[in-house]
Amino acid sequence: MAGGGEENVTEIVINDEAHDFRSLLSSSERDFLVRNNGDQVKIESLKEKKLALYFSASWCGPCRRFTPILIEVYNELSSRGDFEVIFVSGDEDEESFKGYFSKMPWLAIPFSDSETRDRLDELFKVSGIPHCVILDEEGKVVSDNGVEIIREYGIEAYPFTQQKIKDLKDQEEAARKNQSLRSILVSPSRDFVISSDGKKVPVSELEGKTVGLYFSLFSYKACDDFTPKLDEVYEKLKAKGENFEIVLIPLEEDEESFNQGFKSLHWFALPVKDKSCQKLARYFELTTLPTLVIIGPDGKTLQSNVAEAIDEHGVLAYPFTPERFTELAEMEKAKQEAQTLESILVSGDQDFVIGKDGVKIPVTDLVGKNILLYFSAHWCPPCRAFLPKLMDAYHKIKAKDDAFEVIFISSDRDQASFDEFFSGMPWLALPFGDPRKASLSRTFKVHGIPLLVAIGPSGKTVTKEARDIIMVHGADAYPFTDERLKEIEAQIEELAKGWPEKLKLKLHEEHELVLARRRIYSCDGCGEEGHVWSYYCDECDFDLHPKCALKEDKEANDDSKGEENPHEGWNCDGETCFKV
Repeated sequence: MAGGGEENVTEIVINDEAHDFRSLLSSSERDFLVRNNGDQVKIESLKEKKLALYFSASWCGPCRRFTPILIEVYNELSSRGDFEVIFVSGDEDEESFKGYFSKMPWLAIPFSDSETRDRLDELFKVSGIPHCVILDEEGKVVSDNGVEIIREYGIEAYPFTQQKIKDLKDQEEAARKNQSLRSILVSPSRDFVISSDGKKVPVSELEGKTVGLYFSLFSYKACDDFTPKLDEVYEKLKAKGENFEIVLIPLEEDEESFNQGFKSLHWFALPVKDKSCQKLARYFELTTLPTLVIIGPDGKTLQSNVAEAIDEHGVLAYPFTPERFTELAEMEKAKQEAQTLESILVSGDQDFVIGKDGVKIPVTDLVGKNILLYFSAHWCPPCRAFLPKLMDAYHKIKAKDDAFEVIFISSDRDQASFDEFFSGMPWLALPFGDPRKASLSRTFKVHGIPLLVAIGPSGKTVTKEARDIIMVHGADAYPFTDERLKEIEAQIEELAKGWPEKLKLKLHEEHELVLARRRIYSCDGCGEEGHVWSYYCDECDFDLHPKCALKEDKEANDDSKGEENPHEGWNCDGETCFKV
């Protein structure tokens, strides 16, 4: 069985071939399946049932997360008597199989029958787990995408046919067109939300208001950081008498964790583990956390996610209308145009950065210089990998222009990690835990590290892509302006003039190598890192640095010339010499 990994297929794959379930599930020595208590169940008893072949293993994290979802669906369907799940284990030993299977209410291929398990793997082309193949009563494959379908739709997708999934998608589309707060928040078994003190509040009391649907996980740090800010904005808006409410859509599996986080908040929530939570996550195409969807007074979606806007602008983002967001964009543009080094690095008494041994360097001493803000952390492998390249560029630039500096802005988790990482850097830093880091992260929308922001002598932002620029061009790109990058681009194009567009070389005899722009690569000839130009084979992902490719081409041509007409009356083609 292939290694673990969640399925990433959204379409339904069907097959008209009918599989005989007896020959599919049995062997020459076995005509039964097993339950987790050891009972044997005749395969013949599955006749006229829909079957789900569940390829899974105890060592696979995505499998362990999906199995409880499948158990819930199975238990709801079990009373129908026309559906069965069969576990096809990918475990490597019987003890692991038994421990995992003990939690499953369905049947399994015996662990001892590895031949049948391997045959099923091969027959259904299982390339990753969890994987679930759905067969109808005739043994035809209804879908080999059962994991995705069940995860998205649960029991609503039964009997998991292509037509049923199409019907569900059509219903969702119709619901979007006729969306109201009730259609979003009310389910067949619930017409209320809950407050932090446990009271049930009818959804009807929220109608006509602007409502924020807050998708969150209390255990997720980004949510943990944002939730207090959102609660503060909510309290300010309520104090001003604004007609605004928040409904938490908890994605927690643990009820205790939810209760602990929710009890101090002032808004409403759906009950933890309510089926609507996952359904709404799918409906609003949730891709990131935290997400705050804004529903207008008319029940229509006003904004798909205002978490970042609230993080940056607080109550000013209200009432979250397109007009307000246009105003905020104009404010942001004006702020950027007025930006100075002091406006981004000075906050009250915090008007300095530090050098070695904690020496304080006033921000005013850096005004007029080219500055790189280096967002990084010791625990981050890409940060550690980039550091030597940045240090090399730093030393080369400083040797030519002393009006240049780098400021390390740390995301390290403790003072010791910060000290260790900073000790190897030749530049300046914000002190560890400095509150200015949060402001800078908001200003430059830092969503990942390492990030390198170039600030020009005027204090305005030159580029947020300085890391990529240095990775490709190094110190030559200084001062990282558009003008300098255009000069480099012209030099790059000039460099390749006269080079052949294609080469056929012995180093890669399978295909021609084509001259191509390649950002960063490892040369398959010399093993060194290459940039910008490569002689490349897309089919084989084969790179040759131009110096390696052109050198081999020259040597091959020289050899060929040396072999031309080596003796009067003979002709050589590179492989054999023939008598004329």
